[in-house]
Amino acid sequence: MCGITGWISYDQDLNTPTTRRTLDAMTETMVCRGPDAGGVWLDTHAALGHRRLAVIDIEGGKQPMLVERDGRTLLATTYSGEVYNYRELRAELEALGHAFRTSSDTEVVLHAYLEWGDAFAERLNGMYAFAIWDPRTEELLLVRDRMGVKPLYYHPTPDGVLFASEAKGILAHPAVRPAVDAEGLAELISNTKTPGHAVYKGMYELRPGHLARIRRDGLTVRRYWALEAREHTDDLGATVRHIRELLDDIVARQLIADVPLCTLLSGGLDSSAITALAAKGLADAGRGPVRSFSVDFAGHTENFTPDQMRPTPDGPYAHALAAHVGSDHSDIVLDTAALMDPAHRAAVQSARDLPLAFGDGDTSLYLLFKAIREQSTVALSGESADELFGGYHWFHDPELVAADTFPWIAAGIADRFSGPRSGGRVALLDPGFLGKLDVDAYRDARYREALAEVPRLAGESGRERRMREVSYLHLTRFVNLLLDRKDRASMAVGLEVRVPFCDHRLVEYVFNTPWAMKTFDGREKSLLRAATRDTLPDIVADRVKSPYPSTQDPRYAAALRTELKRVMADRDAPVRPLLDTGTVAQALADDAGESFRTGTELVLGIDSWLRTHDTTLEV
Repeated sequence: MCGITGWISYDQDLNTPTTRRTLDAMTETMVCRGPDAGGVWLDTHAALGHRRLAVIDIEGGKQPMLVERDGRTLLATTYSGEVYNYRELRAELEALGHAFRTSSDTEVVLHAYLEWGDAFAERLNGMYAFAIWDPRTEELLLVRDRMGVKPLYYHPTPDGVLFASEAKGILAHPAVRPAVDAEGLAELISNTKTPGHAVYKGMYELRPGHLARIRRDGLTVRRYWALEAREHTDDLGATVRHIRELLDDIVARQLIADVPLCTLLSGGLDSSAITALAAKGLADAGRGPVRSFSVDFAGHTENFTPDQMRPTPDGPYAHALAAHVGSDHSDIVLDTAALMDPAHRAAVQSARDLPLAFGDGDTSLYLLFKAIREQSTVALSGESADELFGGYHWFHDPELVAADTFPWIAAGIADRFSGPRSGGRVALLDPGFLGKLDVDAYRDARYREALAEVPRLAGESGRERRMREVSYLHLTRFVNLLLDRKDRASMAVGLEVRVPFCDHRLVEYVFNTPWAMKTFDGREKSLLRAATRDTLPDIVADRVKSPYPSTQDPRYAAALRTELKRVMADRDAPVRPLLDTGTVAQALADDAGESFRTGTELVLGIDSWLRTHDTTLEV
């Protein structure tokens, strides 16, 4: 996994020392994504930068990578990600006459483009975001994977484009100033994750499953993949078997690495299934045992209080699965001091380029990955199974399913993710400021847009029709909130996290499986449970869904309140003009600090963001 940057300008010569300094500054922002090596490549109208996290072909995979013939450069790329079917593609290309000088998947991608043009994207299986410059035609191609696992941002300019893995790479260019208007702020607060929206003015995120072509006459975007509605003809038994066959193949492909590898294990069905399949795959290849890691909080299991979102603590279930498969397991135990450490919070803020979305959920994930990186470079995750198989409680609540908005919004997920008794996320913001943003109207418009995209089967109606809509909303919006969070936290420490449940073959198949089949045993994730039960102990297979944990230590809420007091004592704090001072006073008087926990997290995140990114708010 890596970090990429680039600059295309058709009106000036970029092969200069000045351009080199600018590109170096842009690329330097990606060091955390690629701590192992860096490089830049300059042409007359193209400048490409790369930071490398070496995972496959340690010696041969250096970038930017070129394809040259007779002393002439045919293609140049700066590439981030993994293509899991690169070995099959390489064999096919070799049969067509292509010769390779490395063992890397990056070189396979270049030759695939030479052979098939931009249709090559449809042949790739993986998670990736990359740019290919063609000096012969002076065209740039930007490509992002189907599910949006890897980020890719671009900023059109009057004579070309700037691009990078993260917004910070573009913001490092002297021609770009960080500014956010009312629409950007509404996007930031709404928790909708609109595809293509980058929050910053003038900047865009390339949509998942899309590619962009930049020529002298402008920029065009084309979709190369989207979810389609197809008739599901397999019966239940065949469906379960096919899901298992896909999972076996997917995990086997994603175990390929030339560096230490592990799994993320919460003790839930998703991560347990991936860990169990990985343990089996590694054992069969003589590479076991699998390493596994869990996050926990000091005293969490002993003092756990169940709530609607989290009925059980993770610890006992993670340990049961680890014992069952014989994994080399470690618990990463965090305390409030670590979660509130200013250096840790600053690191997460820097990684996100935006205010923290999930409070302690962001910081704890970063600290988990930081600890894992000391022992492993690649981790397999169970992320996205809930969106795919219907794991969240709101999938199974008729009232929330029927709500005329995003189901997770109806469920209040934005207000309850960070802590069991959190108040409203925007509770501390000034009503006048919120009125200018009109978040409700913005959210409704994005919801209508999403519904209009949903593919449908002829004659599909009632519950099946609505559940197809709900599934689509999760697979194109909600999942990207979590994938983005996981990417930033992991790449901030140079850890590559792979997500087997995002394999497009599995996503296409399960998306078109009838909802009645997905819940055939009256529970959440029926198909996944049936497909992997033989690998799991009953205590894990039968566990009720419990999301990523949040600390319940009352000292954490108290520490947030102390930090809010510090911000309010600073009359120059950039967040102050956005606040409802009366409600803030109430939050500061709250002995526990718990009822305004989520709102406080947002305020602190906005303040830190405005300070570190020198962002101009145009509201």
